[in-house]
Amino acid sequence: MIRECVDADFEAICEIINDAAQAYRGIIPPDRWNEPYMPREELREEISAGVVFLGYEQDGELAGVMGTQDIQEVTLIRHAYVRTEQRGQGIGGTLLARIMDEATQPVLIGTWADAVWAVRFYERHGFQVVPPQQKEVLLRKYWTVPDRQIETSVVLADQTWFAT
Repeated sequence: MIRECVDADFEAICEIINDAAQAYRGIIPPDRWNEPYMPREELREEISAGVVFLGYEQDGELAGVMGTQDIQEVTLIRHAYVRTEQRGQGIGGTLLARIMDEATQPVLIGTWADAVWAVRFYERHGFQVVPPQQKEVLLRKYWTVPDRQIETSVVLADQTWFAT
């Protein structure tokens, strides 16, 4: 079952993000890795800044989360994670499909360039990597990330973005 997450889900959201983000260890540049990957304070700041999470509930427990954030004329997909032991069950695709069904404006996703599994996931769902020169412009316009993260990231966009 997909549902909007509520305040009581905060700890589960944080746990899912930090569990699933272990896949980045040794893949993303070491200077971008943190332990925990997403500290509670940072997650609180993200939610306060408008990130809204959908959760995929299985057997009464959140198995995956995907956040969205509307900024100006686009929707950003933020913090898309599925518990490690529940990957490969279609949870991420189900969450993404719901978000895309409800999207009313172009959708962008930023992820680590070396997280090839994440890039492929979004490509399988119709997203395309934007050209490098546009990537930097988009990351500076819609995200608040350091230069080093801009260097090591990609942005993917849905067909609506490419059509505008």
